[in-house]
Amino acid sequence: MKACVKRFGQKVLIQFEDFANANAYRLLEKFRDKYCTFNDDIQGTASVVVAGLLSCNKILQKKMSEQTFVFLGAGAAATGIADLCVLQMQHEGLGEIEAHERIYLMNSKGLITKSSPNLKEEHKLYAKNMESIKDLIDVIKKVQPTGIIGVSTVSGSFSKEIIKEMSKINEHPIIFALSNPTNKSECTAEEAFTHTNGKVLFASGSPFPDLRLNDKLYKPGQGNNSYVFPGVALGVILFQVRHIDDELFLIAARQIADMVTAKDIKFGRIYPNLKFIRECSIKIALAIAKHCYANGTAALYPEPEDLEKYIRSQIYSVEYDELIDVTYEWPQEDMKHGFPVPVSRRESVEE
Repeated sequence: MKACVKRFGQKVLIQFEDFANANAYRLLEKFRDKYCTFNDDIQGTASVVVAGLLSCNKILQKKMSEQTFVFLGAGAAATGIADLCVLQMQHEGLGEIEAHERIYLMNSKGLITKSSPNLKEEHKLYAKNMESIKDLIDVIKKVQPTGIIGVSTVSGSFSKEIIKEMSKINEHPIIFALSNPTNKSECTAEEAFTHTNGKVLFASGSPFPDLRLNDKLYKPGQGNNSYVFPGVALGVILFQVRHIDDELFLIAARQIADMVTAKDIKFGRIYPNLKFIRECSIKIALAIAKHCYANGTAALYPEPEDLEKYIRSQIYSVEYDELIDVTYEWPQEDMKHGFPVPVSRRESVEE
């Protein structure tokens, strides 16, 4: 970290990627307040998942603080998502303890409780004061969650029975099968839509093809970190933000959710089309700029009068001029013996 700052300066942004679970949280906590850094697997994933959940709120007409979630998988990605969900619930007026109570974590041994052996520090706030339950289906029946979020990398762990049980509890069950690649996904898009008769609010970590069910076309959404890190990095770098806190990732999540249109929802997609990623990134950077100037954490001064105009002036244009000069054929009527004749009047050619 010191070498990066020494080589590139104090304003360098360092992104952590693909660290082992044992190191991801430890290194993020060690360096986040000393350097301009973030962990994309923890914070970027959390942001895009919360964006999807906020999009679901438009359909459910419920705030996140009124919902309950069960996570299958309790690694760095799961706890990162859970932490950002708690932050959003707190913004909606829920207390921190009450927010943690609405989130249940499961690992390979079952539901994480206060009596779970070798309880990790990041799990303690989510550990429940109840008997441990081994199977996901039994947890669902007891907890009655609004949504289940899969970060287990166990293929098929969202079985037909589980999906149908979620559909029985909720009119529009939230089912996020986020593990990737595709062969590790908790369920496929086809399974989720088929077993809920198209009522599911679905997101995946891997891309799934469009599908047709009951003469209706569905375009499953992919919760990809590429929605998040370009906009966050753009805002942080342009406005010289020294430290990146979780609030910035919550801001990014809200901007992504705001870009989801009625057309997206009609097709069962809870993320904006990726072809709008450039505008999405600009919108995130703009929101981060406003937040950081309001809170005194932006170091670029003087503050640009038009923040959006400044952002657009600093990003690369993806439009290119023609590399070959445009040429035009000489009009046939102005040709004589096969050669162009530069004349201004038709009569001259005929002569």
